[in-house]
Amino acid sequence: MERTRGAGALTRLVLATFAANGAFLAAGDRLVARHGLTAARWQALGAVALAERPLTVAQIARRMGLARQSMHATVRRLVDDGLLELAANADHRRSPLVRLTPAGESAYAEADALQMRWADRLADGIDPADLEAAAGLLDGLCRRLEAADPHEEEPK
Repeated sequence: MERTRGAGALTRLVLATFAANGAFLAAGDRLVARHGLTAARWQALGAVALAERPLTVAQIARRMGLARQSMHATVRRLVDDGLLELAANADHRRSPLVRLTPAGESAYAEADALQMRWADRLADGIDPADLEAAAGLLDGLCRRLEAADPHEEEPK
């Protein structure tokens, strides 16, 4: 079967997204390293901070598009470091709620300030409309991926 133009373009976008993801994670690691964070730990703090309410580990993992098991390990390390704390969950005894501690709020605020300055430098010279269009495209693809069965039209 010959690849269509759309499938070829999508494949190139997927490969570029994989490369960008790796580059963004490496840049995030470098950006917050002096604060004792990694990109993964920063993502977990951010998920809780941006939710403006406590979340379960499963909810954090879903919001970040990560595996629950790896998020459990990350949350455990952040709890051990005093940046997150666990609270009882009235809706589910075995899934505690995760929330920022004051130290976690401070660490996230410092990382967020660094990210804003970094993003301003990286975006300099790029038309904001292009960045918004790219974000919209990726958001739309994510919605399609979440709704689609990858084997839907595969021969049986």
